[in-house]
Amino acid sequence: MVLTFRWYGDSDPVGLERIRQIPGLRGIVAALYDQRPGEAWPVYRVAALRETIEAAGLDWRVVESIPVHEEIKYGGPERDARIEAWIESARAVAEALGPPSQSGSEEPLVITYNFMPVFDWTRSDLGKLLPDGSKALAYDEEVVARMDPLEGELELPGWIAHYSRSELFRLLHRWREIGQQELWANFAYFLKAVVPVVEELGMRLALHPDDPPWPIFGIPRIIVDSEAVRRLLSIVDSPANAICLCSGSFGVLAGNDLVAMAREFASRIAFVHLRNVKVTGPRSFQESAHWAAAGSLDLPGIVRALLESGYTGPFRPDHGRMIWGEEGRPGYGLHDRALGSQYLLGLVDATRLSMRA
Repeated sequence: MVLTFRWYGDSDPVGLERIRQIPGLRGIVAALYDQRPGEAWPVYRVAALRETIEAAGLDWRVVESIPVHEEIKYGGPERDARIEAWIESARAVAEALGPPSQSGSEEPLVITYNFMPVFDWTRSDLGKLLPDGSKALAYDEEVVARMDPLEGELELPGWIAHYSRSELFRLLHRWREIGQQELWANFAYFLKAVVPVVEELGMRLALHPDDPPWPIFGIPRIIVDSEAVRRLLSIVDSPANAICLCSGSFGVLAGNDLVAMAREFASRIAFVHLRNVKVTGPRSFQESAHWAAAGSLDLPGIVRALLESGYTGPFRPDHGRMIWGEEGRPGYGLHDRALGSQYLLGLVDATRLSMRA
């Protein structure tokens, strides 16, 4: 397993020179975060970002993410044009980052993406104060139920653009008329168009699950459990059609067995997000330190299942708390993610030693 770390480019408060000092770190996870969804990525911009990362002594083999435009998700009239732009972005990645041998890595390039309508990962609190004085992302179903995104009561995280009130009203109205089956049909349309191209380019797709894995604001979500993963993998049965196993996203839904999922889908996992969460109630949780005892997930068991099943690809510590007075992008400070990376490397080393015994 290859340790990586997410970086948001020049606007990221955490610089590459600090990330480079994390023991065992080999790879950066990045993207063109100022490029609007639905626009094709220019090759020269991808190449320039690669040069910046490699100049810091790091490698870039995981793109997170190339966003999927809303027209594709709800099957609008511009769907085909938006899919073609997505494919052009994938081609730009393949051209600019080159074949695996160019970087010395034996792993194929990975493009992470999600198919969450309107909202990316969603939380009710981006800085919940914990008893030890740290701050963490949290989701409380009762709080979210009282929120009105049309009144600006929801801070949109991640990649998603901040829509105007009129745009958001139009999107919410459209999505509340669309059910899960139509969303699945649109997803299948997208996969059948892009997977053959990605396979031809020698890369892999890594679908990130919905976060949280249930409907929000009356909008359907579909990538929530093992059954959903089996369904998406069957749409196009190709190694290029893979998933990002995100422990924190799948792990907050009662009934999801992360250890079993890691074993079942190991050959179709292209990327792994490892983080811990503390489930605080039905459809409510807060993020915690990566240490297993700090939350509700069996991270040692997940790591063991991945390694015993032959997974050798990239992984990264996912959302971290804000600790030691750090300020920055919620969930993406340096200190707690760096601590988490070392805990995860310890799990990897310990598991490998036990497997040799």
